[in-house]
Amino acid sequence: MSDTRDSNQGRFVSAEAVAKLAGVSRSAVSRAFTPGASIAPATLARVHAAAAVLGYQVNDLARGLLANRSRLVGLVTSDADTPFRAQMIAALSHALIERSNVPAIINIGPTAGDVANASRQLLRYRAEATVFLSGSPPASLVELTRRNGQPLILINRAETGLDSVHCDDRDGAQQAFEALRMAGASRFAVINRATPSSSLSAREHAFVEFAAASGFEAKVMRTGRADYNGGKEAARRLLASGPAPDAVFCVNDLMAFGALDHLRGAGLRVPDDVSIVGFDDVPVAAWSSYSLTTLRQDPRRIASEVVSILDRRLANPDSPPTSVYFPVKLVVRKTVRARL
Repeated sequence: MSDTRDSNQGRFVSAEAVAKLAGVSRSAVSRAFTPGASIAPATLARVHAAAAVLGYQVNDLARGLLANRSRLVGLVTSDADTPFRAQMIAALSHALIERSNVPAIINIGPTAGDVANASRQLLRYRAEATVFLSGSPPASLVELTRRNGQPLILINRAETGLDSVHCDDRDGAQQAFEALRMAGASRFAVINRATPSSSLSAREHAFVEFAAASGFEAKVMRTGRADYNGGKEAARRLLASGPAPDAVFCVNDLMAFGALDHLRGAGLRVPDDVSIVGFDDVPVAAWSSYSLTTLRQDPRRIASEVVSILDRRLANPDSPPTSVYFPVKLVVRKTVRARL
C-alpha cells in the first residue's frame, strides 16, 4: 500500500482518496467512521489502514451541515483578554470539547450591532447554540434564533425569556459588607464602572442596600472601564472627594488591584487604614503583592451549568427558560483587617 499524500499536498485528504487506496466504495469509508454502522471486519481494517497512511480525518463539519447540525457553539464575548473572561472562555471551551462540540470564540465590540452581527454569523454557520459572555442580544435577534432553532444562553446577564447562568451577586455583596463591617469599618465606598453591566450593577446596589440597612451610607464612585486603570481613577477621586473610606468594595478584582495600588501610593496602609474586597478571585488575587480578599466565582461550575442547560434545551426546545444561580465564596486574604 503506497503513500499517496504527495498527490494531495495542500488539500485535505478526501474520503474518495481513502476508498481508492483501500479498494472499497465511498460508502464503505463512510460506514467505517460511523459508530454502529454495518461493515465487514476485514473491510473496516482496510479502510482504517488506508486512512492511517493518508492521514485522513472525518469531516465533521460537512456531516453536521448535511444533518443541519454543525456542532459549533459560539462564545460571544468582549475583553477576552481580561483574567476572569479568559478563565471563563477556557472553562467553557474545555466543557464543550468534552461534549464533542467545537467552540467558536467571537470577540466583539461594545455595541448592540456588534452582538447582532456575531449572532447572525453563527446562524449562517448553523451553530448549535450561542453563549453570551458579554452583551445582550436584541429582541429581534432572539426571535430570529428561535425560528432557526438555535438556543441562546447568557452568563451573568439579565434577559427575560432566555436561558441564563448567574452568580449570586446579592449574596456576594452581603458577604463583602459583613466582612468589612466585622473588621470595624464605618466609612464605606463602592467602586464600579461608569456604565455597569446588570451583574456589576446588582453587586453595587446590593452592597449599598446592606450598608443602609445597618445604618451606614456607602459612597459610590463610578468611573471609566471595569479595569485596573478604572480602579486607580476611582480611588483617586474617592480620596479627593472627602475623608478617606476605611472600607472599599470593588465590583471586580481588576478594579480592586488599581484601587489598591493607588491607595498604597497615597500613603494609606492596607488593611490597617483601609480594607478592600474584590469580586471574581482571578489568579493574580492570590499573588503576594495583592493577597486580595475577594468573592470567588467558579468558572468550571459555570461551564458545567451551561452544558447542562444546552442538553436540556436541545432535548426539549419548547420548555420554559431556565435561570440557574450558583453561590460565590468569600476568600479571605490580607486586604481586610482582622476582626476586632
